[in-house]
Amino acid sequence: MSFDPMAAAVDWLDAYRAGDIETILEMYADHAVVRCGCGGMKTVAGKQGLRAYWVDRLRNYPASSLDNLQPSADGTVISYVAQGRVVSAILTFDTSGKIAALTCGPSN
Repeated sequence: MSFDPMAAAVDWLDAYRAGDIETILEMYADHAVVRCGCGGMKTVAGKQGLRAYWVDRLRNYPASSLDNLQPSADGTVISYVAQGRVVSAILTFDTSGKIAALTCGPSN
């Protein structure tokens, strides 16, 4: 069975919408980096950094509906609604299917 980055992005959004921090964190590679432009640009890495980022994200920016889903060269671009605004996220994956990088920010 091959890895499907589009399905992985939907699983990521489902876990985000459910507020399931443990499932979200399990989806990230050990070396993963998050670059987030929501509420000011920040870069997060490491297990503790990712946990702190997601605790804040789930509390202050809960996700609701899917807006769009598209393949990208390195993974998937997924857009979703959070706090009444559309956010776009680019998920790139490592060879094991874990999220290696997340770059997100408000859609223009």
